[in-house]
Amino acid sequence: MKILIVGAGKVGATLASYLSREGHDITIIDNNDAAIHRASETLDVMCLKGPGAVPSVLREAGAEEADLVLATTNMDEVNMLCALTSKRLGAKYTIARIRDVAYTDDLASLQRDLNIDAVINPEYATATEISRLLRFPAAANVDTFFRGKVEMIGVVIREEDHIVGRPLSDLFGKTRGILFSAAERKSEVIIPNGSFVPQVGDKLYITGTPKDLSAYLRSLGRDVPKIHSVFIIGGSRIALYLARQLMPMGIRVTLVETNEANCHLLSELLPGALVLHGDGTDQELLASEHFTNNDAFVALTGRDEDNLISSLYARQQGIRKVIAKSNRENYTAVVQEAGLDSVVAPKLLTVGRILRLVRGLQDKSGNVMTSLYRIADTGAEAAEFILRETTPCLGIPLMELPIRKGFLIAALLHEEKVVIPSGTTVLSAGDRVIVISHGKGIQRFADILETDRSKDNTP
Repeated sequence: MKILIVGAGKVGATLASYLSREGHDITIIDNNDAAIHRASETLDVMCLKGPGAVPSVLREAGAEEADLVLATTNMDEVNMLCALTSKRLGAKYTIARIRDVAYTDDLASLQRDLNIDAVINPEYATATEISRLLRFPAAANVDTFFRGKVEMIGVVIREEDHIVGRPLSDLFGKTRGILFSAAERKSEVIIPNGSFVPQVGDKLYITGTPKDLSAYLRSLGRDVPKIHSVFIIGGSRIALYLARQLMPMGIRVTLVETNEANCHLLSELLPGALVLHGDGTDQELLASEHFTNNDAFVALTGRDEDNLISSLYARQQGIRKVIAKSNRENYTAVVQEAGLDSVVAPKLLTVGRILRLVRGLQDKSGNVMTSLYRIADTGAEAAEFILRETTPCLGIPLMELPIRKGFLIAALLHEEKVVIPSGTTVLSAGDRVIVISHGKGIQRFADILETDRSKDNTP
């Protein structure tokens, strides 16, 4: 596909990196010399310097023939104008990053009036991810499928867990309703089979219904009480979105922000929260506010380093659930070794959604990928598909299917009933299916089968 990305910041550059590796023809526009130079030096893309919303610049970059235009600058208005102009020039599909809280309530009408095909809000998506983690505090990460009927959680294995040193085949029949979908070991992801032996420090990704997952966590001694209070440092957009999601759930929110003017604004927007003016990374301030009396600590400042160090301190002080925002991928392994399990990266959440949209646009057969999540940062993914009558392998037991190495069917929704598959499970048209893949990104459900896919145009 011919893809035009306007804005070479964190999100734009990360998208360009992933999409170019998937074989797309990428052109980047940015008005910043340093950003353009960095992109041209590090990425296999075409680069053009100029204001991305100007028609002449968009024409020069090829917007008229573009299959997709991604507007990802730091200014919402520029992104909206870029998407509108690109569509009028002939671009087939447009996606705009719109982040300002002021636009949130009118986003649907704004999208319709400006003829924008899709809107991305990394801050809102990050807040939603954090709220899920707070709802499932025993998990290091939580991904939701089938409109919340199935979840995939990541759990770091401890020395006292009864599954340590035992092959998964020993657990068959004792773990009904869940499936061990993937395992992360020292930055390597493994699609486990019955011979896989969990070790201390592994992160196991477990799929099942919320009820069955809760029961399994209790069997591991991870029956963590619900979160009733959250201490947030950093008054960012993510913090505002998060507080708005938590307070209707009955969770008390304390928020610390360094900027006094922003504190006053947050106090007006969040009348039910306690908003404090101060440096949330200051240990003396944290102690004076008795932050350890809270059930959870969330670090959302503008500096990844401050978020991670503050979160490690909160963990050391015994707070039950600690979450840090960090876009620095190279920090994740280090802080996880230090005991911090839950790190969220807004740019990677954005990449996951856009990759799903791009793969859906690629597929001319009408195949429907409804969700896509990246597992850690190792190339493994979890994708949700809706099967059609033309999908191959319907009605055949899974044990008889030639499923490629590195792929796993983790769960399916059949006639609104969740099924954790076994070898005798068969697939039917209309089923929703979760596929775990490791290696090349999956575009169609048929990609999981050992066939001549170059000649196969079925979904």
